[in-house]
Amino acid sequence: MAAVPALAVPTNAQQTASREVSQALPSAEVEELRNALQRLARQPQSAQALVDAGDASLALDDYSAAEGFYARALQISPNSAAAKLGLASVFLKTRQPVEALQMFAEAERAGASVDVILGDWGLAQDLVGNNELAQQSYRAFLAKEQDDEVTRRLAISQAIAGQRDAFEATLRPLLTRQDLAAFRARAFGLAILGDTDQAARLANQLLPPDLSSRMTPYFEFMPRLTKSQQAAAANLGIFPRAAEIGRDDPQMASLGRGEDPRIARVDQRLTPRGTPLGTRVDTSPPEPSGESRLARIAREQASVADAFSGFIAPEELPAAASDGAVDISTIEIPREQSKPEPPQHPSRHWVQMATGRDIGALRFDWRRMMRRAPELLDGREAYSTPWGQANRLLTGPFATRDEARQLVRELRQQGFDSFSYTSAEGEKIDIIQ
Repeated sequence: MAAVPALAVPTNAQQTASREVSQALPSAEVEELRNALQRLARQPQSAQALVDAGDASLALDDYSAAEGFYARALQISPNSAAAKLGLASVFLKTRQPVEALQMFAEAERAGASVDVILGDWGLAQDLVGNNELAQQSYRAFLAKEQDDEVTRRLAISQAIAGQRDAFEATLRPLLTRQDLAAFRARAFGLAILGDTDQAARLANQLLPPDLSSRMTPYFEFMPRLTKSQQAAAANLGIFPRAAEIGRDDPQMASLGRGEDPRIARVDQRLTPRGTPLGTRVDTSPPEPSGESRLARIAREQASVADAFSGFIAPEELPAAASDGAVDISTIEIPREQSKPEPPQHPSRHWVQMATGRDIGALRFDWRRMMRRAPELLDGREAYSTPWGQANRLLTGPFATRDEARQLVRELRQQGFDSFSYTSAEGEKIDIIQ
């Protein structure tokens, strides 16, 4: 019988087929937060690590976590300019301009650079309705550093002040660069100026149909909002409730008029009293009554920038308007892509009591906390949500952020290290049974 030759199997066919596996790398902010938390695990009392964790959380829009990190940093280092500046940014992003202005003033006193503060300090002024001071601050900031976001803030402030020509001129360079956020700012600015029809047309060109149809009713309300509410809507996307339209909080209204005495004035330091020795003539111009040092710097730097704005090198002279003018209506508007349906889990307000990896241990911690403060926690439920490789221990939810903060204040009086936390839309919160 003839031998059957063995089948020759190529060696490469015997090897296991491999496929490239791609995995998304964490963002720089997530990596920075992870590094800061690792440092905190080694050095729990490191104020700098807490500030770094707060900065990373702020960049990730986790304002509640950022506030907690900054607050703990200030407990360890009460004069930390970086922690005060970070806390001011949290207050600004959550539309608490009164607290933001107070904290900006404290940060400046603690040594924070005025140049760094001015861009956000201007937005805080817009949020209390002080557009003139806000615009001075924006211009002073932009005279030293070009920043698209601050430029858009300046344009919105000009629209709120009714300065349409200035509003259009400020946005024009960004529009020619196809800056999508600038088109969005222009739509809001037009609505603020009362041109709601053109704002709606721009939104229809800019947004998918489902989003533009939801935006149009908001444009109709924009002219009826107060200056503070217009600034919050256009810059932060925060709209007032129906009952609050056109009505400012008295505290914000008084701030917009410069009447609130609680805002710490940066320039109110100890000054000599009594008659000076010898004869001395003060030739410096008088400072406006009640003007803070930040306000004075914003005004002076803005005026210097305006004074030199007309000096252009010969090779940089602009062309005649007929040759080089840009017709905004001819700029092609980039359309945003449709977004998925909104998640089922809404954003809600909580109080974070602790963190830990093991849910069972968190359940035990919660029971211990209830025994420690039954008058505050009795009847409340415990919840958890993932946080990196650990979990947050939460209680709530609360109807408003202020209610959550009230419980935080009461808990801190009994020695609890807790802070308010606002869950993101779509973030699943599980009850701990």
